Amino acid sequence: MTTTTSAPGKVYLFGEHAVVYGEPAVPCAIERRARVTVTARDDDRVRVSADDLSLDGFTVEYGSGSDAQPDVDVPTPLIEAAMGYVEEALGQARDAADRPEAGFDVEIESEIPLGAGLGSSAAVVVAGIDAATRELGVDLAPEDVSERAYRVEHEVQDGQASRADTFCSAMGGAVRVEGDDCRVIDAPDLPFVVGYDGASHDTGELVAGVRGLRDEYDFAADTVEAVGDLVREGERALADDDLETLGRLMDFNHGLLAALGVSSRSLDDLVWTARDGGALGAKLTGAGGGGCIVALDEGDGVETALSLSPACEQSFRAALATEGVRVE
Repeated sequence: MTTTTSAPGKVYLFGEHAVVYGEPAVPCAIERRARVTVTARDDDRVRVSADDLSLDGFTVEYGSGSDAQPDVDVPTPLIEAAMGYVEEALGQARDAADRPEAGFDVEIESEIPLGAGLGSSAAVVVAGIDAATRELGVDLAPEDVSERAYRVEHEVQDGQASRADTFCSAMGGAVRVEGDDCRVIDAPDLPFVVGYDGASHDTGELVAGVRGLRDEYDFAADTVEAVGDLVREGERALADDDLETLGRLMDFNHGLLAALGVSSRSLDDLVWTARDGGALGAKLTGAGGGGCIVALDEGDGVETALSLSPACEQSFRAALATEGVRVE
């Protein structure tokens, strides 16, 4: 038997980085999906193929014991990180099914740029756990998939992950995350436009950088708390469907993230391009350091402006994904 499952990426309306310290965040799932196809094997080996997850694609095959070193066609740190997520996800599936020796063939397809702030790792992990557990005869609820996916990210990111990305990808829609309190919230179909600078980042390194700044300076810790206060204000605007206030708060959130050292010249260029194109608001999304920005725009001015920017490799309108993880 073969099982294919997909899960959406996400953008942060507000709250990235601060959510790691128990402050609230509001990520929104978007209709850019990772699809994972899993076939159970008769042995304990694992073969992972991801033709479009990186520029050149890669294939890894390995087993337990002395031959556990993967044969990677493209040996880059980004690929090694991707394999960490996949292996931990398969481990969660084995645990859920009580099949510790299970082997798998895994194929990954993704519409989500890797390491760009759109939740690519969370989507692959969520879809991977769901597909692998189903392949082993176990049907997990989305909330259970989310919990196991969070354990994966927590392990791979050295204990610095939040529940935000994995919960959003598993459940779909707009969600609110504050510590262990995760829930889906009502939201209109927000007019998101995403700009991508073509870069990728190391999430763990960026999260560690904010942690170091926060530990060293009281005002940095105050900045993290200010992001949390901004999120609470944004929730009120979201409940009122007040796009103008949401946009202003997005601008403010970007400034606070820049103060924490997680923006970049290219991301700032994209944010200002979006604002000059008529955005109600624009900010980086995700860990930062390069990758994507998200803007609110009810017209076509922002997408046009971004398409003409030398700093922008790709821009697209992103609909809210009302479904989370699902069988294809």
